[in-house]
Amino acid sequence: MEVAGVSAPTVTVFISSSLNSFRSEKRYSRGLTIAEFKCKLELVVGSPASCMELELYGVDDKFYSKLDQEDALLGSYPVDDGCRIHVIDHSGARLGEYEDVSKVEKYTISQEAYEQRQDSVRSFLKRSKLGRYNEEERAQQEAKATQRLTEEKAQASAISVGSRCEVRVPGQYPRRGTIMYVGLTDFKPGYWIGIRYDEPLGKNDGSVNGKRYFECQAKYGAFVKPSFVTVGDFPEDDYGLDEM
Repeated sequence: MEVAGVSAPTVTVFISSSLNSFRSEKRYSRGLTIAEFKCKLELVVGSPASCMELELYGVDDKFYSKLDQEDALLGSYPVDDGCRIHVIDHSGARLGEYEDVSKVEKYTISQEAYEQRQDSVRSFLKRSKLGRYNEEERAQQEAKATQRLTEEKAQASAISVGSRCEVRVPGQYPRRGTIMYVGLTDFKPGYWIGIRYDEPLGKNDGSVNGKRYFECQAKYGAFVKPSFVTVGDFPEDDYGLDEM
């Protein structure tokens, strides 16, 4: 007895177009009429449904047939997973016209006009006192930042250039080195301690973003916050690197 196969209700195909150079992989119902299918393709290729001519290509990219019966079902054609449906546009548009966004007219609005709008994000933030428009929260953040800077300055004042130290950063092994820099930096706010490690366990050579703060070999330099630095009599430790 011969058993007839049953096609899946949907099919996954590649969509190409005469208007652009890329392909899209899409899944469609086999129960769509060709007219309905063209309407869905409008969002994919940008061509009006009324200006489309459809061609079906097999998995091996050989031409099968045209999909030219508007009331026929997509599933009535030999469309299988991996086939390609090519859309030929007859609207007069040119290849790549819908890919070059530089040709799309941009909407612009002046800052004055935007400020007067009541339906903008800025207006909503102001009414809700959110983000930078929350003066109380902003004042609290500024106070915390000032307090943190004051604390860092006090911690940094107790650290002298040339001192031996041990660095203990959460999640990292303790590291020993020599204090080479104490103060503010250009790369991040607050006070930082520049350290020349005893071994190549750092991240730089004493310079960050092109600005030099101290001299050392590459991978021996690092910057850490004062709270992670302990000054004292810490002899050099090779961390077992000589045994590697």
